[in-house]
Amino acid sequence: MTFDFRCPAHASSDRPSRKAILISGHDLGDLEALLKQTEGTGVNVYTHGEMLPGHGYPQFQKYKHFAGHFGGAWQNQKFDFAMFPGPIVMTSNCIIEPMKSYKSRIYTRASVGWPGVKHLATTDFSAVIKQAQSLDGFEEDEPERYLTTGFGKDTVLSVAPQVIEGVKSGAIKHFFLIGGCDGAEGERSYFTDIAKLTPKDSVILTLACGKYRFNDLEFGDIGGIPRMLDMGQCNDAYGAIQVAVALANAFKTDVNSLPLSFVVSWFEQKAVAVLLTLLHLGIKRIYLGPNLPAFCTPTMLEVLTSTFELRQIHNAQEDIKVMLARE
Repeated sequence: MTFDFRCPAHASSDRPSRKAILISGHDLGDLEALLKQTEGTGVNVYTHGEMLPGHGYPQFQKYKHFAGHFGGAWQNQKFDFAMFPGPIVMTSNCIIEPMKSYKSRIYTRASVGWPGVKHLATTDFSAVIKQAQSLDGFEEDEPERYLTTGFGKDTVLSVAPQVIEGVKSGAIKHFFLIGGCDGAEGERSYFTDIAKLTPKDSVILTLACGKYRFNDLEFGDIGGIPRMLDMGQCNDAYGAIQVAVALANAFKTDVNSLPLSFVVSWFEQKAVAVLLTLLHLGIKRIYLGPNLPAFCTPTMLEVLTSTFELRQIHNAQEDIKVMLARE
């Protein structure tokens, strides 16, 4: 099986038109509707933020005008959107107050909204397409640069025999799940540091916008697969859990006995559901940070620490030594 889920993070030179629409958020159904409606219009479609995994779906790859990915995580949208030369569609809650430089070019969809911003109650994107056609689009192409995505649960489990053999042979000694909801605090460089410190005989599973801290780095391959596997959006945490369960079953053990470390970048909202799910499943030794949940009282923290061995991130070099000591 070949893995070529790389998507271009630039304006592509093999498309005669440089007119463009940017779609951000989590709703892949909206992405599909936009791709269908822009086909043959001379407008290219780019993803932003949590829409990156859309490039891993074969049914989307058939659209020749699905041009690539633009920008990074949600907290950088004011810079990214100001630089993008076309309209922007926000499909979920990761919107920040729009700047004047692009407020006339941004649209919200479904349950998302912002005062003074044009709202789309349905998947009729005709107004967005018309505006994109009226603008100049990109002035020039950039050098080719690629990001890797598309390693959802089914894809990873399809090569489970290779992964299991890699563990048995000693080629793979540790797994790291590094991801979660990102933010703008400087302490979040910790997650980049951890990813860089992971040894070459380990596999990195990542998901959610936390991956933008390091998903443009080159980690190489291991056992015939990329060493960094992007499992998708924050909504895909379930898939990561299923992969961990499958590995545990293959080795006739439980998830907590695997050489697997959870390093979760914390931010409120839906991250609460992800954390509570992990705790409900009995997952222990989760490294969480940079800040602990606001609802975490001293008494609750004591329970989480004693029962689940929950740990707040501290120092990347010191923490990874503790993680690797479990091999």
